[in-house]
Amino acid sequence: MANMTKAYLEPQELYEYTSKKGVAKATANLKYMLSLGFLGGAFISVGYLAYIRVAGTMPHEWGGLGTLLGAAVFPIGLICILVGGGELITSNMMAVTLAVFDKKLKPALLLKNLVIITLANLVGAVFVAYCLGHLTGLTEGVVFEKTVHTAEAKINATFSEMIFSGIGCNWLVGMGAWLAFCAKDVSGKILGTWFPIMTFVAIGFQHVVANMFVIPAAMFGGANITFAQFLNNMVGVFLGNYLGGALLVAGLYTLAYKKKD
Repeated sequence: MANMTKAYLEPQELYEYTSKKGVAKATANLKYMLSLGFLGGAFISVGYLAYIRVAGTMPHEWGGLGTLLGAAVFPIGLICILVGGGELITSNMMAVTLAVFDKKLKPALLLKNLVIITLANLVGAVFVAYCLGHLTGLTEGVVFEKTVHTAEAKINATFSEMIFSGIGCNWLVGMGAWLAFCAKDVSGKILGTWFPIMTFVAIGFQHVVANMFVIPAAMFGGANITFAQFLNNMVGVFLGNYLGGALLVAGLYTLAYKKKD
């Protein structure tokens, strides 16, 4: 008889699997968190670098098509993380918080994970912005206008706009991770990741790790952006991202699928 094993998890199974992933992420050792956190920040930044190179060289007459094409290459970052290995603060906001909601993890371990992965992501993102963007000239030259315009749009938003844009972003990023966890095969994980991530980029929502790349990239190129503006953006978008992943994904699925004690 042919193997009838499903290539995906049902929602209830997916909830329990994600809870276990959250526990594993939060209880990993420091070497694991730092090395994979660096890769997480770097992979997202390489995806954003691809976005800038594609969208920044499109004729203005193409309008939103250039943004769509750029958004289509951005998901490579999260695919590398979810399939190849990496730790990303925004997907951890969903998975590790879900483990707390599922009462499988203490909140203190969630806080520890958020701090360590955020800092490791920042190092990875700034590394790509400086070494692979600035030193190579790939975020400057013909695409510098796009780099600066993108960064300025991030920092010039109001604080409430940053928060709500962050919420929208991590609702979709959380769903990208959720759907990747759902699939048991690599192609399914890639497809599950691709479309939610492409959608948030095409819309223009703000992602804290992506901003860790594009704002410093503009600053390295000489854009008139201050560290205070960068920090303000980090705080607002981080809060929004956390609310999106923790409430709209982890929170609502906990209400739906958490088994009674």
